[in-house]
Amino acid sequence: MSDLIRVVVVGVGQMGGAHARAYHQQDGFDLVGLVAPSPRNRSRLAEELGDIAQFDTLDEALEKTKPQAVAICSYPDTHVEYTIKCLNYGAHIFLEKPISETVEESEQIINLAQKTKKKVVVGYILRHHPAWIRFIKTARTLGKPLVMRMNLNQQSLGDRWTTHKHLMQSMSPIVDCGVHYVDVMCQMTRSKPVQVQAIGARLSDEIDADMYNYGNLQVIFEDGSVGWYEAGWGPMISETAFFVKDVVGPRGSVSIIDPNTYKKTDSAEIDGHTRTNSLLIHRIEQDPEGELVADDELVDTRDEPDHQELCNREQEFFLKSIKEDLDLSEHWEDVVNSMRIVLAADQSIRTGKIVRL
Repeated sequence: MSDLIRVVVVGVGQMGGAHARAYHQQDGFDLVGLVAPSPRNRSRLAEELGDIAQFDTLDEALEKTKPQAVAICSYPDTHVEYTIKCLNYGAHIFLEKPISETVEESEQIINLAQKTKKKVVVGYILRHHPAWIRFIKTARTLGKPLVMRMNLNQQSLGDRWTTHKHLMQSMSPIVDCGVHYVDVMCQMTRSKPVQVQAIGARLSDEIDADMYNYGNLQVIFEDGSVGWYEAGWGPMISETAFFVKDVVGPRGSVSIIDPNTYKKTDSAEIDGHTRTNSLLIHRIEQDPEGELVADDELVDTRDEPDHQELCNREQEFFLKSIKEDLDLSEHWEDVVNSMRIVLAADQSIRTGKIVRL
């Protein structure tokens, strides 16, 4: 009997395609099916990967391929239904973020994973990026409280704007993208989030009247740390200061800086969402004259994995979690906390009130 884990990928967009390629390259997986309602992109990807079986529905794929694992990379409003179906079927799950549209649904998924004794690994890609891992590790040396400033604004055009408009039928940029960066904040502080306040704006008539394509949240943690995150989508979004990743503590600061900051860049280009290029580390130690003991340290991180390689590393971790029966309790706790923060931000925008967690 083969030791390969039979896996089906649901959704063949940017992330689904990347994860399908990762499974195709991994020795421990056997990619047995692609699921998508439209055959256009599905057929092209299936042919690229060696005529992989194609299915219109998840039910059909489960029945005909008998997978041991399912990667759910479809639109967020399908995540809860598909995950519950696959866990009850008996499959391990790789689940793209955000995992649900409410905290209660996120907890429902985690509780079912515990009950069925199946792994659910959530696609927080920055957790597998060596430079971001170092960024988080360095931030933890800066003392408490931390001041964390992050954003990811995307000037999206054409097909990218079409995708973003589709996503905004169920959730805003600050929810969809924000989970990555508030997850980073949670890792940096290892503290409980206690309060969230946010503002938002609808900058396009092409989206629903009750949706906004720009948002900015502020979160306060139990240890006194504070975080700020901003996200906007659309053709109107400025590419000035679209990528800010900066942390300050009592002992200094660490920032992700891009040598191309002052050149024309593409804020919707996928590799730019994880690219670091350099870490700038500043320490406040001073001599008796009040001068800094050491110059700021510039750590070159340009030799780093691209987006596809990061997806490969995510699937290596998924494979390891299954094969070695890893304890994912902390991973799940962080997932729920990040969802709690961004959904509180959405509530704050819609009500105009501070949300206490």
